[in-house]
Amino acid sequence: MKKFQILVVEDDAPVRNLITTTLRAHDYRFIASGTGEGAVMEVASHNPDIILLDLGLPDIDGVEVIRRVRSWSNVPIIVISARAEDNDKIDALDAGADDYLTKPFSVEELLARLRVTQRRLALMQNVSNEQAVYQNGPLRIDYSVGCAYLGDNELSLTAMEYKLLCLLARNTGKVLTHRFILQNVWGSSWENDIGSLRVFMATLRKKLEKTPGAPQYIQTHIGVGYRMQKVE
Repeated sequence: MKKFQILVVEDDAPVRNLITTTLRAHDYRFIASGTGEGAVMEVASHNPDIILLDLGLPDIDGVEVIRRVRSWSNVPIIVISARAEDNDKIDALDAGADDYLTKPFSVEELLARLRVTQRRLALMQNVSNEQAVYQNGPLRIDYSVGCAYLGDNELSLTAMEYKLLCLLARNTGKVLTHRFILQNVWGSSWENDIGSLRVFMATLRKKLEKTPGAPQYIQTHIGVGYRMQKVE
């Protein structure tokens, strides 16, 4: 699998060294920045394939970095932060982050997240052989262009939200367990990822459902997983 160029944005030198040493050991190309302003400049100058972003930067908050980058780029952004509260995750995801890894983390988990992101990028670059359009009531997914619509309005989804939506859509009517979803979206099935999955589902529902508290599309099976319902 092609090793993409990764931008590491981390002001804590020991953590930055851990990440870059891991990337070097696995033959990834990388560049690094210790500030938010520097990160924005690196994205504009080097157009990296993936960004690993800390939120607690010394000049501007990482969420602001996400907003600035998202104003012109769809590069995948994986947040790596000590902020573990759901509100912090939601703020980053709403700003446009694709994934959220909480410190402390294992290098194996970081590498797994990178592999999943690489596979998604590779799939986006290949011509899809599946049915071009999915239709479920007002919900429409155009796989060929990677966009989803609710009626005539395009849904503004992060890459992770879009991937979750597609996984549910391809399995309409089936209950997908937490483990199955995590394995197919994250490439892992760690229990501590279930909290992140719930956050992603909550943000997806906010954009997809007219009444998130009474969902029309995504049904929760408590303690088990989620199911895409058929809508007439």
